[in-house]
Amino acid sequence: MMQIGTMTLDLNDPVSLALLIAAALGMLIVILLIAALRGVSRAAQASEPLIYQMDQMGRAVDALGRGQEQLTGGLTAVSNAQANTQAQVIQSMETRLAAVQQQMTDRLHDNSMKTARALSDMQERMNKQLQGGSERTTKSLTELQARLATIDRAQENITKLSGDVLSLQDILSNKQTRGAFGEIQLTDIVSKALPKDSYALQQTLSNGKRADCLIHLPNPPGPIVIDAKFPLEAYESLRNAATDPEVRAAAQAFKTSVRAHIKAISEKYILEGETADGALMFLPSEAVYAELHANFADIVREGFNARVWIVSPTTCMATLNTMRAILKDARMREQAGAIRNTLKLLHRDVELVVERVQKLDTHFDQARKDIEGIGTAAERAGKRAARLDNFDFEELAPEAEVSDASAAVARLTRRE
Repeated sequence: MMQIGTMTLDLNDPVSLALLIAAALGMLIVILLIAALRGVSRAAQASEPLIYQMDQMGRAVDALGRGQEQLTGGLTAVSNAQANTQAQVIQSMETRLAAVQQQMTDRLHDNSMKTARALSDMQERMNKQLQGGSERTTKSLTELQARLATIDRAQENITKLSGDVLSLQDILSNKQTRGAFGEIQLTDIVSKALPKDSYALQQTLSNGKRADCLIHLPNPPGPIVIDAKFPLEAYESLRNAATDPEVRAAAQAFKTSVRAHIKAISEKYILEGETADGALMFLPSEAVYAELHANFADIVREGFNARVWIVSPTTCMATLNTMRAILKDARMREQAGAIRNTLKLLHRDVELVVERVQKLDTHFDQARKDIEGIGTAAERAGKRAARLDNFDFEELAPEAEVSDASAAVARLTRRE
């Protein structure tokens, strides 16, 4: 780099170098002209050197022209190289832009295809969901219609049941029909809880009274009676009472009727030596049972003192299940003696089998000894036969050995 005034010249730049050389030549020419003017006075004397210098100057000017031509050719080559390079760069950029544009086009095409497939799949799923939703809606409507039909039938049943309730109220309003209803309910509960041979219905006792149900429990406690006849009029009066005086009067009448019924059961169905020392009063209504235990606890205690236990359908079932366990235990105790006798006989049979096995073992032991004797005698006989085969006429075995073998064979033959 060269700084001339406010101008900066780059020595590597051909243009700057040409300008610098031109400036130098200009300055040289100026200097030469000045020198020529100064040497006018000496022109005559120095003509030859001047001619020589002019010749040198012309040569320098020619060399400078040739350098300028070379510089112009270099600048043209550099310009052409820059133009070619720029064209190549532009072509490369155009090729790259075309490739990028093609890639973008391909990607956009792929994305559009994927988007189209996704939209198609989504549309298909939506169609399926809508179809399934319509089917479920149709099914729900069908089920709703069926349920509405069921509700209609239930409404009819409720209407019919209301008539049955009215008839049930008519039944309960009559003392005899109410007693028959309680007996039927008690019979149903007892038949579900106990085996048939463990109870009797409408059993007549020794005092001539007929028990609604007699449970055959073992002694103790013995057979126990369940009575199903309960005065319901006093409870209905208590429930329908509106004023306080009516409530007090109905409560007193209810206590009197229940107390009288407890006393009648205690006198009729508790017989010493024939029945248990207690009896059950069956209430066919859970509401009456709850009313007694909630507001008339003194009546319940009087029943305990009179050995009359008040039961509802629920508590009666629990009590009967307890009685069933007692009956099962009693029957197991009855069978315990027979089981013990059978075990004794079985033990005797086992002892006989052991004795016979011992005798058989003795026979087997004797037979084993006899077989061993026969084997020994056979071995000796084989040796004797071998000697005879080899013409070895040695003295035969004593007669005692043969007799022992014969005796063993005879014993085995007798056993067989």
